[in-house]
Amino acid sequence: MGIIREYIDQTGTERRVTSDDTRVALLAAMRVDASSDAAASRELDRMDTLARERTLDPVLVVRADATERHLARVRVPGGGAGDRVEWRTELLLEGGDSRTDAGTAIASRDHVDLPIDGNMEPGYHRLRVSVSVGGEARQAEQSLIVTPFRCPDPAESLGGNVFGITANLYTLRSRRNWGAGDLDDLAALAEWSGRIGGGGGGGAHFIGVNPLHALHNRGGDVSPYSPISRLFRNVLYLDIEAIPELAECAPARERISAPSFRSELARLRESETVEYERVMALKRPVLALLHRVFIEKHRNSGSDRGDRFHRYLESQGEALQDFATWMALHEHFESEPWPDSFLLPRSRAVVEFRDANPDAVDFHRYLQFELDRQLASAAARATHAGHRIGIYQDLAIGSSPGGSDVWAFPDLFIRGAAIGAPPDPLYQAGQNWGLPPLDPIQLAHHGYDYWVRLLRASLAHAGALRIDHVMGLFHQFWIPEGMTGREGAYVRFPSSDLLGILALEATRHAAFVVGEDLGTVPAEVSPALAERNILSSRVLYFERDRAGVAFAPARSYPELALATANTHDMTTLAGFWSGRDIGLRQATMRGSASSDAELERALAAREEEKRELVARLVEDGALNPASTPPPIAELCGAVHDFLCRTPSVLVGLSLDDIAGEVDPVNLPGASAEEYPSWTRKMHLAVEDLSSDPGVRVALGGSCANARRLPDG
Repeated sequence: MGIIREYIDQTGTERRVTSDDTRVALLAAMRVDASSDAAASRELDRMDTLARERTLDPVLVVRADATERHLARVRVPGGGAGDRVEWRTELLLEGGDSRTDAGTAIASRDHVDLPIDGNMEPGYHRLRVSVSVGGEARQAEQSLIVTPFRCPDPAESLGGNVFGITANLYTLRSRRNWGAGDLDDLAALAEWSGRIGGGGGGGAHFIGVNPLHALHNRGGDVSPYSPISRLFRNVLYLDIEAIPELAECAPARERISAPSFRSELARLRESETVEYERVMALKRPVLALLHRVFIEKHRNSGSDRGDRFHRYLESQGEALQDFATWMALHEHFESEPWPDSFLLPRSRAVVEFRDANPDAVDFHRYLQFELDRQLASAAARATHAGHRIGIYQDLAIGSSPGGSDVWAFPDLFIRGAAIGAPPDPLYQAGQNWGLPPLDPIQLAHHGYDYWVRLLRASLAHAGALRIDHVMGLFHQFWIPEGMTGREGAYVRFPSSDLLGILALEATRHAAFVVGEDLGTVPAEVSPALAERNILSSRVLYFERDRAGVAFAPARSYPELALATANTHDMTTLAGFWSGRDIGLRQATMRGSASSDAELERALAAREEEKRELVARLVEDGALNPASTPPPIAELCGAVHDFLCRTPSVLVGLSLDDIAGEVDPVNLPGASAEEYPSWTRKMHLAVEDLSSDPGVRVALGGSCANARRLPDG
């Protein structure tokens, strides 16, 4: 079942063995009863029976460049080793062609391995098999996924290293958004960043953003890393005034022009935090009016916009219908618990609700259609601004247990366990992220369809994709319900299959892939990622010598990497320099600084870190020795200069650092009452980035030190 018997903890020396209690609990979450020896024996017998009855596994993933012959393992009826098997195969290629083959083979035990035509293009194919032994015949069908081995190589494609800007979209302040950063702000940021250094190829070449996944947008349900769906996007990011129906909808324009509306809009723009519920209270009624106009003028009129809408629906299929139905049900029941009859997506109650409320469901399909259009527009504006990569999106590790993905795919998600992290020096009981894991066995049973959908949703209109906690493609740390992280265990995932499909989709989208591989990384993970051209994440704060004190020189960074100063889970450079992060940890009582004496020690250690950082920047030529200690903007500029001197093919400069933000956007481990994670807004508006003198200093020599790309 993939439960790993032991692991080495973050000390690198202590071996933690998975207990029997943990195994029993995790197996129960995977719908396997191992509560006693007798129960375990029954389950093993059941699994053996199912395996014998399954002629073909549901899916087979093979490499297009494999030197060995592709074989399909077929379980034959009756008989055993040495039996003569007559077989016939039909290969249905993705492009529509088909190939047939037939022959005889001798069974080995209860199966026979049949050859598959190796001359196949990468893609999603179907294999049909018929086998006969002694007059007893079987037929079966299998999804056959042929993949390239590697993702696109940025070093080969770009011809040098490039820098880009990383930003948390919701935090963007502008004079035209409605209190939260939107897709027009994203496009404006791309256009500004492309002009850094005067354009002509010297500017940024990508904009990295937080996951754009759908959220509740209320209360504490605002983390982009705990979405209700990873397949669809957050309506918060819609630029209302860019929706075409606004020009056709007088009631919506009148509503927006009303003094009370303009007053509330001004308050939200001035607010120091993103007030999700108030922002949506403004957007939701206007969107409803625009949807009504869309129904009347476009949905079934044959207009170009109506045609585009129906093509989008066709491309998204049943998954969009399920998501839109869940959203309509969520609004219908508001905060009340759903009746049991609505807890399964194919139940009679759900079907009857959808049939009785077609416009309520269609409203959410319309919003996703418009989100897709606006994201495509932002990507096009980034390309026009000179970006070689464009928008680089982020794929979260999991979905909220109370969200639409878990509801729509009930067989795929584990109940009774949550994804987390094992104990470490900062979180000695481990971390429980509250996200239900995907069942790796069911994921394969369904032909990896959900994984393919996730990748396509995340790669749409993107030139690169960051995969959060990429080790989750190899194994995930599961914590049984009612237990702590000390009692969790790692569960193995089919990494070869998942990485192959990732390479296929990344190649089809011509996109680079970055794996967030921070923390304790098993020895086999980094080489596996590198050989597939998946970039490592290299963070300045963590790149130290063996003693963990001195910062590593720029030349030591690998080429196949994204180099950054920090991440969304870490302090900003200004926060690091001021020690603000240490004070926050003390205030929340979650970190090492939990007393005045410990605070003093932590601050003294930080002063030593600061001296080491300055020494590294000076030694690598990124900081003038006469400028020590440097002002914060100059320090940021030196750090950015340093990062662009590394061999790493991608360099990400945090917009928070460029703009001088002190507070982090997220304080891991802190409750919403202790720290308002995911709500801190930027102080500087997007429109002011080009004229702010501090921004120019903080950018440093980035564009000059990144190796220039060839024209075109």
